This record gives sequence, structure tokens and C-alpha cells, in this order.
Amino acid sequence: MIFVTVGTHEQQFNRLIEYIDNLKRDNVITEDVVIQTGFSTYEPQYCEWSKLYPYRQMIKYVEEARLVITHGGPSSFIMPLQVGKIPIVVPRQFKFDEHVNDHQLEFAKAVAERQHNIITIENIDDLKDTILNYDEIIKDMNASSEGNNAAFNARFSELVDELFESKNKKRRKV
Repeated sequence: MIFVTVGTHEQQFNRLIEYIDNLKRDNVITEDVVIQTGFSTYEPQYCEWSKLYPYRQMIKYVEEARLVITHGGPSSFIMPLQVGKIPIVVPRQFKFDEHVNDHQLEFAKAVAERQHNIITIENIDDLKDTILNYDEIIKDMNASSEGNNAAFNARFSELVDELFESKNKKRRKV
């Protein structure tokens, strides 16, 4: 199953929903597809969908999905990472009236470059090949959101230890 979520932003994301629906219509995607359409106006004809799903249902879909496709909202692409999945992230873009600016695109590109744990799709025409080659694309990627947290905590712990050590040295001198 493929799960697609476009979040709860009040602007439409018809471009992604219609593209996925057409892939399903044309049998490019042969497995079940569930789409959370948010405030989009396009209604899928070939996929199961709802404007919104309860949070627990979203988690269930993310856990059950073979792959997850999200918009560029951090909460939406962090959820799959938390269950060990590499999300395909299709950021909303200003030029398509999907958001107020291109911050989703800029943020998703930065995360992909630094963390190497999401697949960012800027051009919707690249999505088909990414879906078809998903297993090959992700085989060497890190499906974790923990890497930065662990590194941050380790470095923070070192800094705290250094501060206490420095303070204790000053006390001994007095």
C-alpha cells in the first residue's frame, strides 16, 4: 500500500493528488493507494481517500504502507522516519499556488542534503520513476530521525562535562 498525505495547510495540493490518481488509473501503481487530501479540491477517482484522517489512523497507514509520499511539512515527513521508513517528499510550491512561498522546497532540499533520509521531488514528473525504483533508491539510505538527536545529545553531554571539569579546576586553584 502507498500512503499519501498533504497535511492540513489551507491551500490545495491538487498537483500531487491528481498525479498519483492518474498513476493508479494507468496501472503504473498496482497496489492500493490511500490519500489524505486536506483542502485540495481534486477528488481521486482511483484511490481511497479522505480530506482528513484521525491522527491514530494516519500512524496506522504510515506503519502499514510500503512507501509514504508527503508534502514538505516537517511533521508529515518525520512521522515515517520515526517508524523507520524513507518518505518521498513532494514540497508544495508557490508557483502552483500551493503555499505562500517556497519554504517547503528549500527545507526539504536541505534535509535531504544533510540527513540523506528523505527523497525530495521538485519536479512532479520525477515522481513516477521514484515510485517505480523506490526499493533500489532507499537501499543505502538511513531511515532514521534519530541520527541528529543522538549526535546532538552526545556533543551536548561532552560540553556539559567540559564545563563542569573547567569549573572544578577553577575551584581547586582557589
